Amino acid sequence: MTRKLWTVAVVVLLVALGACAGEQTERTGDEQTASLLSVHGLDGMDGAAMVDHLDRLVGDARPADLTASVRADELLLSAGDEEVAVPLPEDRFYVAVAPYADSTHECFYHSLTTCQGELADARVHVRVVEDGTGEVLLDEDVTTFGNGFAGLWLPRDIRGTLQVTHEGRTGEVAISTDAEAPTCVTTLQVA
Repeated sequence: MTRKLWTVAVVVLLVALGACAGEQTERTGDEQTASLLSVHGLDGMDGAAMVDHLDRLVGDARPADLTASVRADELLLSAGDEEVAVPLPEDRFYVAVAPYADSTHECFYHSLTTCQGELADARVHVRVVEDGTGEVLLDEDVTTFGNGFAGLWLPRDIRGTLQVTHEGRTGEVAISTDAEAPTCVTTLQVA
């Protein structure tokens, strides 16, 4: 009789453990992050590398099921019901600028997977001068990405003037890189 009770007890224990194991299908935050990053080819990259990679994708290469929004201090990635916040460098601020000649769109936080500017793959000259000091922070020729944006990594907490020249036409806007600043500049018209 004790052997029967022992067998029943073992069976009940195994069923209970099996039921508990079946209930633990929910993934941890680290597993969700790893899965989202892996599915989109972003695993092994830091936040800055993810931004640089995603901003260069165009057309069908842009993942339709991924939303990637650049904030002042983090990159927010979401797909379905999964969301991941990836930190960005503490000493640099990402500004995506889409200079335009004829048409633009409103934007505050740059979307790496949906924003589209007018001047795609265009050679432009970009100059950033800090207010107050007059220090030239950036002065170079760049080519906008296929999405019409030039991605600029600038020092944090500055105020300055962003100037873009394209085919002899120049435009400029005031910019800042503080915690409340936009990461998407679509108001710079070259005229």
